[in-house]
Amino acid sequence: MENRKEPYVVKDIAGKLGQGFLRNPLTAVLGIVILALGWIALNTMPREEDPQIAISGGGVIVAMPGATPLEIENIISKPLEKKLREIQGIEHVYSMSMDNVGIVNVMYFIGENREDSNLKLYDKIMQNMDQMPKGVMQPLIKPFDIDIDVPIVTIALYQTEKSKLSIADFNEKIRDLRHRMNSIDNVAKTTLQGSHKEQYNVEVDMGKLSAYHLSMGQIMMAVKQLAVNVPDVKGRSADNKLVIFGISNAIASINDIKNVMVANYRGSPIYLRDVAEVKEGIDKQNFQDVELIFRANEDKSQPFSKNIAQITLTVSKLAGTNAVFVAQDVIKLIEAQKEEFKKLGIDYLITRNYGERANHAVDELMHHLVITIIIIAIMLVFALGWRESLIVTFSVPAILAITLFIAWMSGQTMNRITLFAFLLSLGLLVDAAIIVIENIHRHLHTPGVEDREMGELLVEATDEVGGPTNIATLAIIMTMVPMAFVGGMMGSFMKPIPYNVPVALFASLVVAYIFTPYLSLKLLKKPEHPENHKKEEEKIEEKKEEEN
Repeated sequence: MENRKEPYVVKDIAGKLGQGFLRNPLTAVLGIVILALGWIALNTMPREEDPQIAISGGGVIVAMPGATPLEIENIISKPLEKKLREIQGIEHVYSMSMDNVGIVNVMYFIGENREDSNLKLYDKIMQNMDQMPKGVMQPLIKPFDIDIDVPIVTIALYQTEKSKLSIADFNEKIRDLRHRMNSIDNVAKTTLQGSHKEQYNVEVDMGKLSAYHLSMGQIMMAVKQLAVNVPDVKGRSADNKLVIFGISNAIASINDIKNVMVANYRGSPIYLRDVAEVKEGIDKQNFQDVELIFRANEDKSQPFSKNIAQITLTVSKLAGTNAVFVAQDVIKLIEAQKEEFKKLGIDYLITRNYGERANHAVDELMHHLVITIIIIAIMLVFALGWRESLIVTFSVPAILAITLFIAWMSGQTMNRITLFAFLLSLGLLVDAAIIVIENIHRHLHTPGVEDREMGELLVEATDEVGGPTNIATLAIIMTMVPMAFVGGMMGSFMKPIPYNVPVALFASLVVAYIFTPYLSLKLLKKPEHPENHKKEEEKIEEKKEEEN
């Protein structure tokens, strides 16, 4: 058998990549850089349990005092609905007509930019202000802010039996904690559920009120005169000096309310303390009370298991930020207050930790990803050999590193759907590397390779399968593209799949063509063929001579 004297002519991009990086000293550096970039992206990429879906909309509140629901519907709601439907991108318009007020809500198609949608809504209302009927008050435009309305951390704070704080003082401590939470980076919104404010409660005795021939209106007017500030009076004196004075009308103590004169009865003044009981307390008109019920423990480790009042502090993050980091910062802040809370008789329970759930979901899928890679490696050991299996196994983290880095640079978040896209494409990612390594393996075990140069052999084996592998990978990519055009909630939810799977498949081609020949040159050797191979070569050579 005659040895090939002329070098192999590279025909495909696969062979050109393999030839260019085969003996390049920067190939190893490139591999290390790719893995490092993937590691950085994995640890810094914002983590969420589910991908955020862009939902935009808003409400327009128009008040018309004295109007009936039918009047509100005819002169406000219906004309406003008609005008709002002129805005491009609106999917639904809903309206509610009630006494004195009409509310029109709009919902844009999913995926519409929230800021642009709010601007369109405000612009349309302002353009048609001249068409508003007489007696209508200034419309109130209230955009929906879905991005920050869903909390990532909720904390239930409550007083223990040892607490000596009043309810008002307890609420004040929680409001101070909320103020500190607002200063944490990437915290967008905090709310208090079940919170109360300190106030003076006036409990009127209806019997005494009737005895003095007074009405509730008189009581309200008397209290209102004390509570409303009198504006300051400004002027100049005779010597042209500026004089600023006012009447102190603030409530200094509970006696200021008790000593309010309500009316005169038979020449004697009637004070508020004569017809009502005034107490320092909380806003009783706020019925947003929350109770915490401890589950009874058999070991009696819980100090008590009864209904107790508590305040729930909710924390939301800015869109596109890492839920894990924000939740950790929030928990770190509240744990720093543990000693102070213990002295005050305040305890807390973390009832929702979205960051922990998101981190657990990502870690669990990464764990499954590693298991899948190990299974593929074991299968290749039996099919091709441990060296070939090692080469293919390296290609998987390299491909995932490239995909993660591109996803990070494009502003995506790490969530269950993103990792599901990686798991979905994992079996496809190793196809190119397996095809290349299998063809290299076949070339190395072909009779007559002893006299051929190893580098040329690797480039030829890579180049031979380049064309079919490119076409097969492109066909798979094209099957993923239509998913990017799916609309609605499902399209937005599954968008990481058509975004990341094609990138991963394209990266698999590049990694297979660059690193598979390079690692094969470092790890594989041409086998020593037994004598029967030589005899077989001689027979083939004799047969060719006879044919000639």
